[in-house]
Amino acid sequence: QVQLVESGGGLVQAGGSLRLSCAASGLSFMLYNMGWFRQAPGKEREFVARISWGGGSTSYADSVKGRFTISRDNAKNTVYLQMNSLKADDMGIYYCAAAPRGTTLAGPTSVTYWGQGTQVTVSS
Repeated sequence: QVQLVESGGGLVQAGGSLRLSCAASGLSFMLYNMGWFRQAPGKEREFVARISWGGGSTSYADSVKGRFTISRDNAKNTVYLQMNSLKADDMGIYYCAAAPRGTTLAGPTSVTYWGQGTQVTVSS
């Protein structure tokens, strides 16, 4: 059974930082591209960042470029999202996502496996 378990969410002041982690089990981690999506109340789930199976390629939504960094540790079956200079617009539930190597993580329909989500709240 595939499990993606996120952690690291919480409450942070605007301008602060958080580091999200996603531990994967039940799948061959290096066979999957990994990514992060988020969903704010009343809004659709949106792409945030993705990283290729080997870690050599990353991509970000325009809204987070220069502030967020995605990385992965294939030895630990874990993907991370370092979030700096957080804004109120960054608030929402952050979901870890996985798709097979041949699939580009873009919109929600490209995702094969989802985590349960972790809440990020930014106070002003």
